[in-house]
Amino acid sequence: MGGAGILLLLLAGAGVVVAWRPPKGKCPLRCSCSKDSALCEGSPDLPVSFSPNLLSLSFVRTGVTQLKAGSFLRIPSLHLLFIEDNEIGSISKNALRGLRSLTHLSLANNHLEALPRFLFRGLETLTHWMPTVNASVGTGACAGPAALSHMQLRHLDPETFKCRAIELSWFQTVGESALSVEPFSYEGEPHIVLAQPFAGRCLILSWDYSLQRFRPEEELPAPSVVSCKPLVLGPSLFVLAARLWGGSQLWARPSPGLRLAPTQTLAPRRLLRPNDAELLWLEGQPCFVVADASKAGSTTLLCRDGPGFYPHQSLHAWHRDTDAEALELDGRPHLLLASASQRPVLFHWTGGRFERRTDIPEAEDVYATRHFQAGGDVFLCLTRYIGDSMVMRWDGSMFRLLQQLPSRGAHVFQPLLIARDQLAILGSDFAFSQVLRLEPDKGLLEPLQELGPPALVAPRAFAHITMAGRRFLFAACFKGPTQIYQHHEIDLSA
Repeated sequence: MGGAGILLLLLAGAGVVVAWRPPKGKCPLRCSCSKDSALCEGSPDLPVSFSPNLLSLSFVRTGVTQLKAGSFLRIPSLHLLFIEDNEIGSISKNALRGLRSLTHLSLANNHLEALPRFLFRGLETLTHWMPTVNASVGTGACAGPAALSHMQLRHLDPETFKCRAIELSWFQTVGESALSVEPFSYEGEPHIVLAQPFAGRCLILSWDYSLQRFRPEEELPAPSVVSCKPLVLGPSLFVLAARLWGGSQLWARPSPGLRLAPTQTLAPRRLLRPNDAELLWLEGQPCFVVADASKAGSTTLLCRDGPGFYPHQSLHAWHRDTDAEALELDGRPHLLLASASQRPVLFHWTGGRFERRTDIPEAEDVYATRHFQAGGDVFLCLTRYIGDSMVMRWDGSMFRLLQQLPSRGAHVFQPLLIARDQLAILGSDFAFSQVLRLEPDKGLLEPLQELGPPALVAPRAFAHITMAGRRFLFAACFKGPTQIYQHHEIDLSA
């Protein structure tokens, strides 16, 4: 078949060659047509009987509600396509398939709330789809995702436009109340350890591949425990059990196949009332820092020396510390301590010790601090039980206020990087906990989802773990059992 569309047919038996040409396209009803353009108005259906050489098509004020896949395959030569002032509420990602010469597109004044992700695939010649005199994509605004919320459609870049959402759905409930939850990997397998004060134990969970659930693997007796902090050194596993009463302990498993066993009572004269424990590395050696909340106690740094961990430095005496956070700033180890008596204090590591560097202004009554990194910046989430919790950003000399979030009854403001999303969960004892997501364009945390009763009650810690290609969020609750949620990513353009 040649370029003129002539098909030569050899009639059987007669040997006659006949030249056949396709019929010329007709102008559909309710359309006005010229040699290379057509205007259709008020048609109940999308017309199809146009000339295949049509260059411009306007389709306005009709009752059509959707554009299906391949709607314009019969007019592949279109350069200009105006679909305006209709009732269209949905459009297939393949609706524009075959329009390889299209340069101008308008979808103005329809009822579209979402555009398919791959709508513009194959439209390499499309140059104008913003609202100009000749063409527009419309004057509507995006409802979501949050990063594009309220953005005018005309400002979207067809090369980068995406429409996706994430959701946390309930997956499993585990045992007793808990104050802390810590993920770790041992022998190539992810694990979780929970501090369960009322059950009096550190409970280690692992994945059951047959049941596709998390199951208890081992429990360590630890009455009044507030934090269970794991440390893996080669084949050895250590767990620090920080306890309010009876002394904090170090448990150890020298090699796989053995049970964890208590090996050391940690600084019994210094750790009077632990409230938090963190792991940090200093000059290549593992250390624990335990925040002490007693009136006569001091936060203690314990570093490895031989088979055990022993006090290296006492910090912030008499200040009733409630939380410790280890972080790196300007390429050096830092330690941030929150207390019930003053603003959080930042220490930096120098000369083999932590020395006070600065405090954090505008931050009174901070219960806990957690940090995260994004776009080369270091951010800080500060939890306040009364008033507003805060997000701060490091400016090179101190943390500066970036955002405030109402947080009555909050004991945890936990940042979490799950897949490609930087999340933060602001827990509450009196209301729904808020899941927020960092929007890079704004540099702020925006609401994403609420988690709340009856499952999630008085959360104290969050952690995430990836297992068998699935992502899970653990929520340790003080007034109820630990809740496990599964993280789902949803493509809204499908």
